[in-house]
This record gives sequence, C-alpha cells and structure tokens, in this order.
Amino acid sequence: MTYTLLLGDYAYSSWSLRGWLLFEKFGIARSQHMLNFSGQDVEEQLANFPPARTVPTVVMPEGAVVSDSLAIAEELATRHPDAGLWSCDPLTRATTRSLAAEMHSGFVALRSDYPMNLRKAYRDTSPSKAVLADLARIETIWEDAFDKFNVQGPWLGGTYSAADAFFAPVAARIAGYGLPIGKRARSYVTQHLADPAFRRWRAMGLVHGDTLPWYAKEFENIDWPGPKPLVAIAVSGFAAENDACPYSGRPVTDVMELDGRRFGFCNPFCRDKTVADPEAWPDFMALLSS
Repeated sequence: MTYTLLLGDYAYSSWSLRGWLLFEKFGIARSQHMLNFSGQDVEEQLANFPPARTVPTVVMPEGAVVSDSLAIAEELATRHPDAGLWSCDPLTRATTRSLAAEMHSGFVALRSDYPMNLRKAYRDTSPSKAVLADLARIETIWEDAFDKFNVQGPWLGGTYSAADAFFAPVAARIAGYGLPIGKRARSYVTQHLADPAFRRWRAMGLVHGDTLPWYAKEFENIDWPGPKPLVAIAVSGFAAENDACPYSGRPVTDVMELDGRRFGFCNPFCRDKTVADPEAWPDFMALLSS
C-alpha cells in the first residue's frame, strides 16, 4: 500500500500533527508532502486532490481522498487492524474513541484563543472563563480514562492509541501557554512533550518554513517546557565521522557538531532537524553511540 499524506506547517498546523502521528506512531508507511502556510491558500494548493480543502489529507492507494482526521484514523484502523490505532478491548476502544470524537468536535474556546505554536512558549496568558471551562472538561474526561486504564500505562487507554494522537496538540497548547491543570493531567501533558515522535515533529517545526507572525501572542516568552535538547550546531565543511546520511543513506553534504564530534547529512533539512533535537531521531542516536 502507498499512501500520500498532505500536511500543513509543522509548527502551527495542529490537525496535521494529528494526521502525521496516526502514521508515525503506528508504523504506517507513506509519502509526505508539505503545504505552504506563509500566505498561499491551502485550498488552492490542494487543487490537484479534489475534493480536499483542508489538511491533513490522505490519498489512499486506490485513489480515495480522505481529508478529515477522524475519518483518516478510522480508515487506517480498518486497513491496518493489527497496527493498534484502537485497542482490541471493547471498554478501552469505546472509551478512547469517545475521547477522540469529543476532541475532534469540541474545545472551541481553547483552540480559538490559543492556536498551536511550537516555536513559542508563554507565561501569564490569562485564560478566559470559556477556556477554563474547556480545560475543566478536558481534565474530567482524562481523569475518567486514567481511573479506568492507568494501571496499564501512561496514555489515555494505557497504551498509545489514536485518541492520544488527537490530544497531542491539546497537550502542546496547555504546555506552550502555561495553562492551569491538575497534577495527573500535567503528567499526561509531560508524557506528550517527551514522546520521541512528538519531539521529531516539533524539531522539524523549528527549522522548516517561516515564522508566521499572526500566530504570535503578546505574552511573556519563556523556554519551551519540554525536554531540553542536546546542544548541537550546524558547521561548514564536509568532514564528518560518517560518509552517508543516517536517514537516507545518501552522501554527506551538510554537517553538524555535537560534543566535539562532526556528523554529516544529505541536505540542510536533515542536518537542521537533528540539530534542533538530536535525541528525537533514533537513526542519528544509533550513529552517535556507534
């Protein structure tokens, strides 16, 4: 099977993050194409994929175009029943499906007031009553899932499911804007920020595309609250420990330095996404430890 996955900006497109995680977390192969969010109309960029108007959009192997994240989740679960998008246990599956559906259709105040922005973090963001009501409801449904399934693991259904992919941008908003939640909910948010797949997405968001000023807010800026990345820098030249890019296997053209060691990549993006968060990339970490 060959899927074509069309996505928006890594740093700002919360729906695209959900769609990407549905493939990345469950090991489903795809070809991937990024749209430009810096002023070009998304619908115009999707003109070759009718009737799609939004991202994420997936073109299925037989040509069906699916451009709703919940529909994408259900279609992938049907086509890949062993991938684990939903639990085989009826109670867990029903509960996490309900969670994903409520996220998909709800929490309008939170989404409107605090758009996802993985390039910034703030404090003292003064949430409105409507946002506080959304946060209270989120805690209620999370707590219900924790009470049912927490003995199995850290995610809403114990093990990671499509519901967690849907709540990843919510976690990013709560963390990025310093929104008030309780201890158990905070632990769940922290779990998302530390998740290697989430870290890979954010690393790409830090180095791909323009910084879009209309997503910025006039709050006090702070450091991103997730794990602190290893310190690496891009450097000039071609000398590196490795001859081939750890991701593509192609010859080295761009180099980074970490702890006095030089590592090469096949293009600036491969290098820069690694510089942004080296530990997020298993193939690079295998090279580092070799």
